[in-house]
Amino acid sequence: MSEQQTTASASAAPMFKRVALIGIGLIGSSISHAMRRGGLAAEIVGSARTPATLETSLRLGLIDKGYACATEAVEGADLVILSVPVGACGPITAEIAPHLANGAILTDVGSVKAQVVRDMAPHVPAGVHFVPGHPIAGTEQSGPEAGFAELFDGRWTILTPTPDVDDAAVEKLRTFWEALGAKVEVMDPSHHDMVLAITSHLPHLIAFNIVNTAEDLGRVTDKEVIKFSAGGFRDFTRIAASDPTMWRDIFLGNRDGVMEMLRRFSEDLDELKRAIEAGDGDTLFRRFTEARAIRRGIVAAGQDTSAPDFGRAHKVAQPGDKRADADADASSASGGTAASGRSRS
Repeated sequence: MSEQQTTASASAAPMFKRVALIGIGLIGSSISHAMRRGGLAAEIVGSARTPATLETSLRLGLIDKGYACATEAVEGADLVILSVPVGACGPITAEIAPHLANGAILTDVGSVKAQVVRDMAPHVPAGVHFVPGHPIAGTEQSGPEAGFAELFDGRWTILTPTPDVDDAAVEKLRTFWEALGAKVEVMDPSHHDMVLAITSHLPHLIAFNIVNTAEDLGRVTDKEVIKFSAGGFRDFTRIAASDPTMWRDIFLGNRDGVMEMLRRFSEDLDELKRAIEAGDGDTLFRRFTEARAIRRGIVAAGQDTSAPDFGRAHKVAQPGDKRADADADASSASGGTAASGRSRS
């Protein structure tokens, strides 16, 4: 988002009078930063599971008021965003339902949508507009201190509204996410889950497993795994550092989609195994070339960059900043960039 767009957004009337963030981790805190940047809410309030998270959120200015109970946070809010593990969405919706304001928009940020619709929709009262959502952005970091306003810039957010929802509410939420910097697409919940099973969920499952496999190898010590980690393994460890509770709920919530992708993945892996055993270089070259074309397509679509280390954000050296200079030197020597906690997945 340009400086001119940011200034214009800040000078306009806020889109929402009171936004309630239920859960203030990486995504919730980043939404807050982006809302502050764009002047999208007159007031931002929140609730969190622990007092420490609320205290940190208040200290960082992520919320204007903090509540231990979600029912208090949603009172009078015209936008309520559940930023919690998908397994908690149904119970929290049942809890806050009697306290939701008439005309409010209720949404979530979960990576699974069909289960979220099944769990949340029965509790949504008449007069409240339920529009599930999923910003496809994140890092391996968690907690309120991990958020930053630029997380959604140029990234996709998928909305999966139910057929009976008010079109105006969907369009308002679309405009909201666009103001946060995202590109928005509307999709059927089940189709979303199948797409994300291959683009996000299966890669995470593979990352968790390959890191654990390296840990279990008796012939490889922990020091060797860390010392000789090549770029591919480092990327797997970054993904595998993601929040365990969140990903447990995602795999259980999108069981059908993940199992379908696992079956297809296993078939393709068997083909590669047979090619290696048979010394079939032609098959290996063909499949690797096809995969390379996909990577180039992602870069061409603006969803990543061809820069070393996939263009991940790194500290920019300032004159006289010896630590930054050292990081830059180390990065140059390794042919990449110095990684930071803001690398995006």
